[in-house]
Amino acid sequence: MSFSEDFLNNDGESVYDEAELKEKIIICKEHIQNGTTISSLDFLEETIEMCVDYDYVDDGLLLVNEVLNIAPYNSEAWHFKGILLNNSFVFEEAYHCFEKALSLNPNDVETYINKSIAEDNLGMFEEALQSLQTAFSIEPSNEEILFSLGVLYEKKEMFDDAIQYFNKALEIDPEYMEALYEIGFCYENSDRLDEALQTYDKYLELDPNSFTAWYNKGIVLVRAEKYQQSINCFELSIALRDDFSSAWFNVGYAYSQVNRTKDALIAYKKAYELDPTDETVLYNMGQIYEEEHKYNQAIRNYTEAIKLDPGYYEAFLARGFCYDMIGKFQLALKDFNTSITLTTNPEDAWIAKAELEYSIGQLQESIESYKKTIELNETNFEAWFKLAETYVEVGQWLEAIEAFDKCIVLKSEDANPYYGKAKINFILSHTQEAIECLKKAFALDPNTRNKFTHEYPEVKTSKLFIKLIDENKS
Repeated sequence: MSFSEDFLNNDGESVYDEAELKEKIIICKEHIQNGTTISSLDFLEETIEMCVDYDYVDDGLLLVNEVLNIAPYNSEAWHFKGILLNNSFVFEEAYHCFEKALSLNPNDVETYINKSIAEDNLGMFEEALQSLQTAFSIEPSNEEILFSLGVLYEKKEMFDDAIQYFNKALEIDPEYMEALYEIGFCYENSDRLDEALQTYDKYLELDPNSFTAWYNKGIVLVRAEKYQQSINCFELSIALRDDFSSAWFNVGYAYSQVNRTKDALIAYKKAYELDPTDETVLYNMGQIYEEEHKYNQAIRNYTEAIKLDPGYYEAFLARGFCYDMIGKFQLALKDFNTSITLTTNPEDAWIAKAELEYSIGQLQESIESYKKTIELNETNFEAWFKLAETYVEVGQWLEAIEAFDKCIVLKSEDANPYYGKAKINFILSHTQEAIECLKKAFALDPNTRNKFTHEYPEVKTSKLFIKLIDENKS
């Protein structure tokens, strides 16, 4: 079967579509079956190149292996086989194909570039770098090599080096849009948000219909807490590609930050419709319902998120809070306990568990949970303070004073630990120590005086305390 020149455009470049490629593959397979491969070798090689372009991996490998059986010293065939194996994530075999291709044609720049991809994916950074540097020594004006060097450094999170190479690629080809796009990404990941925005704006001037560029700009604006501007970007991204689940998810988040909760829920539901395997969508919907005190709906969303990811620490913790709010304390405790097992730093889960245990009267268990919180973070003022208050509840006065002292070290300007110590010293009849603590508390926060007279109304008849209170009136 012959193909007319209608399949070529004016500059001779292939404009075959996939249907035509499939026809060519069928013809190639007929040649293989009929034993006429040698006479149609050029046709097979042309079809293999198209398989590479269209990512027809299995058919491409079948054909390229047939070519190599006939022509084992065909460097281009080895190169194509390496590309197809790269696309199949079979990087070690791909690497050996590129080595073979270079042994036959040591100056082929494209083979060095593709070999570097296999090396990078095999964790051979230095070898990948060497391959690209060799390619660059052969063709120092090849912007694709510079772009590949930028990508290599970008993947290692060496963003300054990556930007340098992308800029060099742009010096050679000012319209190399992929390089400009990656520069924006590098700035974004280097927390250089203003420069990232400027770069994405430049890119969008060249390609205003890029849904991914609008999306990336939206992400940068979210990080800059410019939520309304980010909404505009995400909405443009969605207008260009309405099945882009990540854009729906992030516009939902941005809506939630400007209190457009109905719009946020609509966006999250659309994101979930497009990607029902994304547990974070369900979690974020749960967060909205929780903020609106719709705890049962929040619980349903967190539960669905947990079904998708049984190790979802935040979902277990959030569901525990919701169970606590509707009085299902045992279910809340179960979720907090599960949360503790799911992360290396369960500080929030321990303190949540401690507070719940305190509220349901499990004071000794609460004390142990506060201690666990403090083991994870000795600077947690809230945990120390609540531990001190719980010690007071169970009558462990000295331990309570120790905990209040730790609070004072952590936050010396806070009146509450001094006031707590004062109350204990009154109980222990350490009147002078109690007065000193009260003086400090009153000086730090004059409102403590009102709290004291409310809790101890008898002081109104005590000359000593009247004098103390009068001395600290503002």
